[in-house]
Amino acid sequence: MQDFSLYFNLGWQHILDWNGYDHILFVAVLCGVYLLRDWRQVLILVTAFTIGHSITLALSVFNIVRVNTDLIEFLIPVTIVITAFVNMLNKKYDKKLLWVSYCFAMFFGLIHGLGFSNFLKSVLGKEERITGPLFAFNVGLEFGQLLIVLGVLIVSSILMRIFNVSRREWNLFLSSGVFSIALLMAIERF
Repeated sequence: MQDFSLYFNLGWQHILDWNGYDHILFVAVLCGVYLLRDWRQVLILVTAFTIGHSITLALSVFNIVRVNTDLIEFLIPVTIVITAFVNMLNKKYDKKLLWVSYCFAMFFGLIHGLGFSNFLKSVLGKEERITGPLFAFNVGLEFGQLLIVLGVLIVSSILMRIFNVSRREWNLFLSSGVFSIALLMAIERF
C-alpha cells in the first residue's frame, strides 16, 4: 500500500506541476466548453483521455513502443491547439457531438501518454514489478486531472452565474488564450 501511495502522489503531483503546464492547458481547454451540471460528460471525457494515455504509457514503460521524444514534445502542444481551435469553431454546445470529443480525447491521450513515459521510466528505475506502480501513477494522474476539471468548472460557473458571462464568451476566452499559448509552444518545439 505504501508503494501505491507513493506512485499515486507522483501521478497527481506530476499533472499539477506548473513546469509541465501543457497538460494543465490541455485538460482545461478539453473541459472548458462544459458546465458544472455536465459533470458526467466531463468525467467520461477525462477518463477517455486517461485511458488513451494509460495505454501508451504502459506500452512505453514495458518497452513495447519506443518514441522520438522531440516529436512527442512537439505533438503535445499541437493536440492542445487542435482542441482549442475546435472549441472556438463550435458556436453552440451540442450533446450530439460528445462521441467525437471522446474519440479526440482518447486519441490525444495516446500522444500525451508517450510524453509521460520518460518521466515514469526514470522514476521506476530498475523496479522489478511495474504493474502496480504504473496503475497507481495513472490513478494519480486521473485524480490530478479531476482537480483541474473541478477548478475550471467552478470558475466557469462563477463567471456565468455571478458575472453573467455567456457560455460562448467563456469558451472563446479560454480557448483562444490556450490556443495562443499552445501555438507558441508548438512553434518553439518545432
